[in-house]
Amino acid sequence: MKVLVSDKVAEIGVKMFKEAGGIDVDVKVGLTPEELKATIHDYDALVIRSATKVTEDVLKAATRLKVIGRAGIGLDNVDIPAATKRGIAVMNTPTGNVVTTAEHTVAMMLALSRNIPQGTASLKAGRWEKKNLQGREVFNKTLGVIGYGRIGSIVADRARGLRMRVIVHDPYVNKELVEQAGLEMVSLEELYRRSDYITVHVPRMKETINLMNNKAFDQMKQGVMIINCARGGIVNEKDLADALKSGKVGGVALDVFETEPPGPSPLFEFDNVICTPHLGASTVEAQANVAVNVAEQIINYLQTGTIINAVNVPSVTGELLAKLQPYLTLAERMGCLQAQLAKGAIKAVTIRYLGDFLGLDVAPVTTAALKGLLTPFLKDEVNFVNAPVIAKARGIKVTETRSVEAEDFANLISIQATGSEGSDTVSGTIFGKHEPRIVRVNAFRLEVVPEGHLLFIHNVDKPGAIGSIGTVLGRHNINIGGMHVGQEKDGERNVVLLVTDTPAPDGTLKELRALPLVKSVIPLEL
Repeated sequence: MKVLVSDKVAEIGVKMFKEAGGIDVDVKVGLTPEELKATIHDYDALVIRSATKVTEDVLKAATRLKVIGRAGIGLDNVDIPAATKRGIAVMNTPTGNVVTTAEHTVAMMLALSRNIPQGTASLKAGRWEKKNLQGREVFNKTLGVIGYGRIGSIVADRARGLRMRVIVHDPYVNKELVEQAGLEMVSLEELYRRSDYITVHVPRMKETINLMNNKAFDQMKQGVMIINCARGGIVNEKDLADALKSGKVGGVALDVFETEPPGPSPLFEFDNVICTPHLGASTVEAQANVAVNVAEQIINYLQTGTIINAVNVPSVTGELLAKLQPYLTLAERMGCLQAQLAKGAIKAVTIRYLGDFLGLDVAPVTTAALKGLLTPFLKDEVNFVNAPVIAKARGIKVTETRSVEAEDFANLISIQATGSEGSDTVSGTIFGKHEPRIVRVNAFRLEVVPEGHLLFIHNVDKPGAIGSIGTVLGRHNINIGGMHVGQEKDGERNVVLLVTDTPAPDGTLKELRALPLVKSVIPLEL
């Protein structure tokens, strides 16, 4: 079997491939997309970092490819749905560089506070500017941590060691978990208002793009310090430049940018901006860790079929996977739906298996549901191996039950997610042998394929309600690919689940919510 390493990884990982029995490895760094397409058909495994783009066109040419391994966390450069359709396992190494990235955040905060880069440049230029480079202490200052995941929690811990006051905002983490660590959970508005320093540790997704913009800066303290070692685009760079110019923001430390490399930027004109070229994970230790991890995972998979840290397939035998695959798909999408319906941080999840599941090991299905539940918040950090661990670490109580009774279906999966502001129940089943369907959301019965762009709408059950919804979407050139209407039993409301060809923009959602017969509109992505 042959492995292609197309991005630079630590030599220890390449050595492990060379020493593994029955495996040949080629290192070809810097291939163009066309060169990769021309050569990928010879390989069973592909090892990448962030440079190689594994597109659908590349995957079409990868006729032998069984597994893709990312030496790191982010998988934005891999077309995961296309890989899944071709039966290619996609793995990452989510734990290898969390400490390194957290340490880089703290280093950037201290360097920003004490003008270390500016002092270095000044001395090397032959100047002694001691008075002009006066810094500030972090002792007794308030650090606001946005995102209390693996990296954010380590940053918070290290900041406490510096005797900083740490406040946290993360709507997807239970308040009790943060308080047990001796920290304070606050709203985003309060974090902005109270923080002397703000550091961001959330994935880049629809909800977090431009999270820090003019509106956010207006709520902050005068002279606040901003650190972003997470993902570019979370902090709006144009608005940040305006806040620096006005003095609202007193200093910025950036390791990531909206476009990388960023090229010329107005941010670079400010002396109180320090930056690094996405070095958060770039330490000798971290690169060795992820190289070893990805090599171990791919060698195990090629030699024994063992799957570790895959984001698109659980760690089960091929025989069991064939039986469970439809249920895995169903459960993951039901979990994803629950996450988007949830009101407040999820505290408990109950998964009920009803009907003919006898003889099947449903533990991987439960894991798939948890992965779906966590993915909208954590993206590539969560996979089929660590989903139960992350759920436990976030204080989510998971209960699994079985019953031979399944009401109107041969088998049914029902997931109840309880948050700080209520609970929702979603039920689904398999039509035929392979077709997942959502058949109930809370009290509403319906039938929908759980995929694509959806709008979940509650409306008053009166003539004209659905027509007014269609009119708004039509005015914005949003085509309805499917519509499913569920009626509240003995009630006055409908639930409408619309499948649209394109996602509805915020302006369209605002118009829909303003319709007199519409009670609520929730956009969903499955």
